[in-house]
Amino acid sequence: MVMTCFSCFFGEQGDSSARRTREIDGVLSVLQNVKLYSYKELRIATENFSPANKVGQGGFGFVYKAKLKDGTVAAIKVLSAESKQGVQEFLTEINVIANIQHDNLVKLYGCCVEESHRILVYGYLENNSLAQIFLGHSSIQFGWHTRRRICIDVARGLAFLHEEVQPHIIHRDIKASNVLLDKDLRAKISDFGLAKLIPGSMTHISTRVAGTAGYLAPEYAIRGQVTRKADIYSFGVLLLEIVSGRSNTNRRLPEKDQYLLERAWYLYERGGLAELVDSSLNDDLNLDEACKFIKIALLCTQDMPKIRPTMSTVVEMLSGDKDVNDMTVSKPGLLSEFMGLKGGGDEKDKVNTKYSSDAVFVDSGKTSSSGMDTSIATMTFNSIYDRSN
Repeated sequence: MVMTCFSCFFGEQGDSSARRTREIDGVLSVLQNVKLYSYKELRIATENFSPANKVGQGGFGFVYKAKLKDGTVAAIKVLSAESKQGVQEFLTEINVIANIQHDNLVKLYGCCVEESHRILVYGYLENNSLAQIFLGHSSIQFGWHTRRRICIDVARGLAFLHEEVQPHIIHRDIKASNVLLDKDLRAKISDFGLAKLIPGSMTHISTRVAGTAGYLAPEYAIRGQVTRKADIYSFGVLLLEIVSGRSNTNRRLPEKDQYLLERAWYLYERGGLAELVDSSLNDDLNLDEACKFIKIALLCTQDMPKIRPTMSTVVEMLSGDKDVNDMTVSKPGLLSEFMGLKGGGDEKDKVNTKYSSDAVFVDSGKTSSSGMDTSIATMTFNSIYDRSN
């Protein structure tokens, strides 16, 4: 119902003032779990949306650090009026996150739907995104115990979305820039703009392909049928990044090292997983556990979706409650083999997979139930708190 009312409100342009008022009243009547802020209040909180308070930007618009009138520090995500894709993401975020709470998910305080303004108000997380701090430029050093905890935090958040919430939620964009860190470096999953709800009776949803290069499960990219196993694949890639301390794709490295997942599989087959562990880890490194985490990542990224573990099982594996030593790992699914990302593919079929928080796939038009007609293009979409520099 939230989605219906919002769609009506934002889909009509040029309405009379009276019509607009009725639409706003309709929106307010269904937003029982979301605080509604006035535009004036948020403008004051951000010091008139001062550039000095801007902490992120992307195709959806901008994110500002703000101090609300009760003293609460918040992150204000302002949707650009020109972003049609952003409107749908805005509606989805509210519909998905407004009714759920978990320690490892970002907290939505409320929103502003005044006139043409579309703004989300989130809790502010002091240490930005995992991509910004861990894979970008930061003075913060992550030891092994911190990385271990971050991995388990994200896994718990995903397990909650996949298995405890009804209907289940598929995030569709699990990646380093969508993992935010609080002052204690506890991880929270953010950005639900691409999320899909899937009833327990359904095995998959046929939808436009959306996700980020390097994290996208091959079967989803090819057929356009998304399941929770696509999120699990993305988590596996993220897990590799956290343990290795590098992005999933780096064209500046020698060819054999450019694709992290391929490199991990190569080393696994040869019993050399220790080579993939971040060399900057020292004093508190538990090498055996780090190698176990890499194996878990490979279990999550196996080519056949049905044999990937559930997220609750992944939590047990990461926490040490389930032994993985005797588990057999099959070859991972590699999108590069289907998309011509490595040598031999036609230039028109190549997709830029340089690591970036704004490389997002969406389809450029129609989709079909088989996914055979689905085409892939790129658009810009930065998660909240990402900095462009």
